[in-house]
Amino acid sequence: MWLRGRRFSRQDLGASMSELILRGGTVIDGTGQPGEIADVLVQDGVIAEIGNLSGRSADREIDADGQVVSPGFIDVHTHMDAQIAWDPLGESSCFHGVTTAVMGNCGFTLAPVRSDERHLVVRNLERAEDISADAMAAGIDWSWETYPEYLDFVDRTPKGINYAGYVGHSALRTWAMGERAFEEEANEDDLSRMVGQLRESIQAGAMGFTTSISVNHATSDDRPVASRIAQWDEIDALVTEMGRLGAGIFELANHHHLRSRDPVKREAYISRLADLAIRTGVPVTYGMLAAGQGDNGWKPVIELLDRINNGGGRSWAQVHTRYFGVLLSFATRLPFDALPVWDELRTRSLDEQRAALTDPTTRRRLVQEAENGDYGRSIGAEARKPEWEHIYPMESSALPPFDSIADIASQLNQDPMEVFVDIALKHDLDIFFIQAAANQDQDVVLELMRHPYSIPTFSDSGAHVTQIMDSSLQTHMLGHWVRNQEAFTLEQAVHRMTQVPAQAWGFNNRGVLAEGKAADINVFDPETVAPDLPELVHDLPSGAPRLRQTATGFTATIVNGEVLVENGKTTGMTPGHLLRGPLAQ
Repeated sequence: MWLRGRRFSRQDLGASMSELILRGGTVIDGTGQPGEIADVLVQDGVIAEIGNLSGRSADREIDADGQVVSPGFIDVHTHMDAQIAWDPLGESSCFHGVTTAVMGNCGFTLAPVRSDERHLVVRNLERAEDISADAMAAGIDWSWETYPEYLDFVDRTPKGINYAGYVGHSALRTWAMGERAFEEEANEDDLSRMVGQLRESIQAGAMGFTTSISVNHATSDDRPVASRIAQWDEIDALVTEMGRLGAGIFELANHHHLRSRDPVKREAYISRLADLAIRTGVPVTYGMLAAGQGDNGWKPVIELLDRINNGGGRSWAQVHTRYFGVLLSFATRLPFDALPVWDELRTRSLDEQRAALTDPTTRRRLVQEAENGDYGRSIGAEARKPEWEHIYPMESSALPPFDSIADIASQLNQDPMEVFVDIALKHDLDIFFIQAAANQDQDVVLELMRHPYSIPTFSDSGAHVTQIMDSSLQTHMLGHWVRNQEAFTLEQAVHRMTQVPAQAWGFNNRGVLAEGKAADINVFDPETVAPDLPELVHDLPSGAPRLRQTATGFTATIVNGEVLVENGKTTGMTPGHLLRGPLAQ
């Protein structure tokens, strides 16, 4: 269960953590330089000394012999805005070495919001980010209206990891325009209110401004989220205000014209966004996925990145480290759920579903409908019509290699749908399947990850809580790409997950292990570090479900000098800080 809001003191845990020594680990400091065996002394939340400390003692020591000591990882694409209200620990990110998370991506934030129009913010989030409306109603006290007031809420809320936040376009629009935000272009007064609130938010410490113009973001009643109604001139005005202030990052979920097969549409989109970045001087960041098959699904994203950086602007791509995949299970959702015969089945208990699938007549009807039914349209991380070559059972490990259902069916000379049902029954319906919606070609993923302006992130932690579980991108990077594939050295991988995002987002006190820096530190075994298999728990406010995933191989994750996770278990400490942007420092 969530430790709802209680802050645990050092006395509660029976240990003083004012001084800590990490003994004998291989210090990989985040700069990309080769690791060296050394001790690390932490005093009052700060790295005090790195070297041979054999003559020193401390209140506590952690034996790091044979392990890596690295900076804490930084995840710049999360949606923890609501979760922070009921989860003081930062799950599941905290289990995977993340010590700093940036929330408010894709235009979705809980502020600004007028007290009588909170339902408009919830409308933006509920489907687009799969955040339970009931959980938000039960778990959030809504003690704010403006975004600066929301930052003050985050500041005083107990938290295990550090957080920074953007202000989101959809929330800005609903605050300024009310219901009209879902229907109309902004008028001059609307835009003036939005620009003013953005200015106040940046001055109070918001990291920047985010928006979505992606068809993957829609409301529960199948309308575009509020930001998608905006004209480009509105977005231009808001980003230009950040340029005038000399602070703030612009994050966006791109329009589908970026990957259009029409070269005129594609060039128009790339030119417009590159011009905005170069003209305003505002750094731009976005997700870099390989969508669909062929070069058109990913090369234009690199072209945009290079166009901005080579033209005098600055842009960083957020690259996923694996399949961008929906998690399918009988306990959550399946591609077939909306099909009539399946819809009736899925209202039953799992025991009843199991019995139906073992009845030959019922099973035949279900298989036939799954193979021939009308699946309609899916968006974002929603389950979609199965492509069996891109659906993989997670039977024993969360790391590749996985055999696809199509491959298994070919080996057995059986129908893929029959194989899917057989595997589910073999595991008593207690198994997850990955449905890769993007990044199907892992060679392309590796090429994207190697781009000099890409950062391994894009977890979406806090969102899609029953659809995906990508809080483990960092442990996937270490276990798969570093250890198993040897595509990166430990030093390269750690550098990309620590110093690179720290410098790009202005977290100047974090991202490297150096004397005087904040003591956000991981201690892990490079030979065993890996994500565990995901699980489904029902511990959100109101009892709503969520996916959860822990990790193997971490001796400790330390935030601001306090041990947050030890040997895979949270300690209950809440040492996290709100990290405000440069105008509030």
